[in-house]
Amino acid sequence: MTDRSDTSRRDFVATAVTAAAVAGATSGAQAQAQPPANLRFANPPGMSKPPTYSHVVEVTGPGRTVYLAGQTGVDANGKVAEGIRAQTTQVLENIKTALASVGGGFEHVVKVTSYLVDLERDGGGFREVRGSYFPNKAALPASTLLQVSRLANPAYLVEIDVVAVLPPKA
Repeated sequence: MTDRSDTSRRDFVATAVTAAAVAGATSGAQAQAQPPANLRFANPPGMSKPPTYSHVVEVTGPGRTVYLAGQTGVDANGKVAEGIRAQTTQVLENIKTALASVGGGFEHVVKVTSYLVDLERDGGGFREVRGSYFPNKAALPASTLLQVSRLANPAYLVEIDVVAVLPPKA
């Protein structure tokens, strides 16, 4: 049994987690997808207009919030990709697979948190690849990018976790 405070807390978390934009295609080469009707992306007046994320994503109406664990550049066979571009691509392909397993895609992503071991060396390649998976500049997810001293495996250069909001199941 859930009480009213649990429902309010769940609504608050769902709204707070959604602070940015959803993006288009499942790969950079595909056409941009329109953001779902229950998502609104904004960069409010009085704040900078960032080129690769949104300050605010508002979720309204019914939906399913999906949290994906941090993904690394490891393929289905356990092989770690080499280099930041290859690892970032593998990470995003893993995320694409995970989202598809619940009926979603990159257009449903509202929050991205990225961890890089060496932001100065790898930031440019990382941003280039990531941008190709989120081409709809009018619907970019909220984003946080952190440099960390290390990840779970010394071979990992990047890890990304995401939050997505999907329509309710029919």
